[in-house]
Amino acid sequence: MKELSIFVDESGDRGGQAKYYLLSLVFHAQTNDIRNMVQQYEQSLSAANLPNVPFHSEPLLNGHKEYEYLSLQQRKKMLSMFASFVRHLPIAYASFSYKRNDFESPERLTVRMKRDLTNLLVDHLDYFQTFDDVKIYYDDGQDIVKKALDQSIGFVLSKEAVERRKTSMTDYRLEQVADYLCTLELADLKYQAGEDGNTYNKFFGGSGSFKKNWLKQVRRKQL
Repeated sequence: MKELSIFVDESGDRGGQAKYYLLSLVFHAQTNDIRNMVQQYEQSLSAANLPNVPFHSEPLLNGHKEYEYLSLQQRKKMLSMFASFVRHLPIAYASFSYKRNDFESPERLTVRMKRDLTNLLVDHLDYFQTFDDVKIYYDDGQDIVKKALDQSIGFVLSKEAVERRKTSMTDYRLEQVADYLCTLELADLKYQAGEDGNTYNKFFGGSGSFKKNWLKQVRRKQL
């Protein structure tokens, strides 16, 4: 029995003030065991004398929370190491971005999101139909995303998605991968709009460097 796990991450709260709202989904076939890859990544952190903490892009880029006492060079090293980890993972992903002022209300955004998720499933129907079970991993507060995904999966695939809570280190790391991908897709939007700012430039370089060394690498995994 083949099982597909979907890990979900959001950037920008739907009802808040952020200019952009992004949704990223990471798809992982459970037949592809990544435990050794996770272990190697964590060993590389230890070898570099860096803390083995959960990867969270926003605090890392801004030096907040668990990254507060790390230097810029240490944080850049951690970002590069996580990027290398992601490049080698047997995953696929999809990301959707929305400008908040294009929608009159959070409800309108939710309707659009459901439509986009349904189109994704239809466009890649052959891929999704190879799986017997679909399990979705959410963080708290993603109830609207959960509803949109559940309805889309039920409508297109005629099967019920099972909600799961993260229980293993591989689950947590894949959720962090979704966070990383959200950050890169948001950075791409801001580079295109000339809103990149000094923080992005410190970690990614200019627009050309970002596209070549960061975005191009992850887009190879885009569904």
